[in-house]
Amino acid sequence: MKKHLAFITLFFIGGSAYSQQKIKTSSYYPLAGSWQTQTPAQLGLNATAIQQTISFAQAHESKSPRNGELSQHQSFGKEPFSEPVGPLTERGGSSGVIIYKGYLVAQWGQPNRVDIVNSVTKSFLSSLIGIAVDRGLIHSTMDTVANYVPFVEPYNLNINTGGYEASKASLIYPFASEHNRKLTWEVMLRQTSDWEGTLWGKPDWADRPQGDIEQYQQRKRNEPGAVYKYNDVRVNALALAATSVWRKPLPQVLKENLMDHIGASTTWRWTGYRTSWIVLDGQPVQSVSGGGHWGGGMFMNSFDMARFGLLTLRKGKWNNRQIISEQWVKQALTPTTANTGYGYMNWFLNTDKKLLPSAPASTWVHIGNGTNMIYCDPEHDVVMVVRWIENKDMDGVVKNLLETFKR
Repeated sequence: MKKHLAFITLFFIGGSAYSQQKIKTSSYYPLAGSWQTQTPAQLGLNATAIQQTISFAQAHESKSPRNGELSQHQSFGKEPFSEPVGPLTERGGSSGVIIYKGYLVAQWGQPNRVDIVNSVTKSFLSSLIGIAVDRGLIHSTMDTVANYVPFVEPYNLNINTGGYEASKASLIYPFASEHNRKLTWEVMLRQTSDWEGTLWGKPDWADRPQGDIEQYQQRKRNEPGAVYKYNDVRVNALALAATSVWRKPLPQVLKENLMDHIGASTTWRWTGYRTSWIVLDGQPVQSVSGGGHWGGGMFMNSFDMARFGLLTLRKGKWNNRQIISEQWVKQALTPTTANTGYGYMNWFLNTDKKLLPSAPASTWVHIGNGTNMIYCDPEHDVVMVVRWIENKDMDGVVKNLLETFKR
C-alpha cells in the first residue's frame, strides 16, 4: 500500500505538470521483466486527470461476485448446458495501468495479479490465426476452414459431457455439415459464421439462445457473413481449427510466436476444458477455449495485457520485429456491414462512436466480461488496461483519461 501511494504521489511532485521539462520520447518498448516509468509531468500530461481516472475506475468496480464460479453462474446460469467445465478462480479488485508513448505513467490495485481475462482471450486467438496467415500455414482468410480440418479425434471418450449424445462420437467433424463446409476463416473470425454443431458438450444453440429455444434450434441457418452473433461455441471451433493448423498446443504457439517477443511474464496461462482434449499427432493436447464462458480461457496480469495492447497500437511491431503483419492489424480493424462495431474477434471498434462516445472513432478495445478492457488509442498514443469495471462505465473511465491531454 505504501509503495502504491508513493507511486501516485510521484505524479504531483513539482507543482504544475507543464512547468517541468518534458522528456524527449521515442518508440520505447519495455524490456522483459521491467517497465520504465515516467511521471505525467515529464510527459506533459495532466496529473490531476490521471488521478481522477484512477479514482473513477476504483469507484465503479464491477458488482459481480469475486468468486469465479458465482460470477459465471450469475452471467450464464440461465442458459442450457451452462455448467462450467474449465477452471475459474477468485478475482482481485479494481486494477489497471496507463501506458503513454510506451511508458508506464500510472498503475493501481494489483496489476501483477493473474486473473481471468475472459473474452480478451479471443484477441490472442485471432492474432495466432493472423500469424498463421503471415507464415503461409493458412493461404487466405477467404479459404474454407473445412479444407484445413478434415476430422478430429477426441482423447478421452469417457469424460462426462453432460449426456449430450453428439459429443460421444468416435471422431469429430467440425466443418463437415452442408452449412459448415461453406464457412471461411474470415466469417469465423468475425463471428458471422452461424456455425452449427456441438463441441465439448456445448451445443451452439445453447450459447445466448434467442427467443423460443425449440424454434431457435430448428431455424434456417444464416448465410455466412450475413448476421453477427457472439457465440463462444463457434469461437472454440475456431480454436480447434487453429490447433489443427499449427499442430501444436496453442499456448505453446502463443508463447513462442508472440508473448516471448513482447517480453511478457511467465505467469500467464491459457486453458481449455476438462472435455476438450484431442489426439494430435499421437499426443494428447488440450484444445483451449476462447474465453471464460464455461471457465478456462486466458489468465493474465495487467502488465501482460498492456504489452499486447501496445503491440496492437504499434500495428503489430515490437522494436524491429514485425510480430503480426501490419496488413493483419488493418484487417482486424475493418468493420463489416453485419456489425460496424466489430472487426476480428475480439477487436471492438469505435467506428460509429457507439461503444465509447467520448473517444476518437479510431480507437479500439479488446474486451472481456467482467469488464476487462484494453483501450487502444492511436490518436493519443495511449494504452489503458482497466480490470473489473462495470460495463456501462467504460466510457466514463475513458472520458476521464482523455482529460489528461487537454491543454
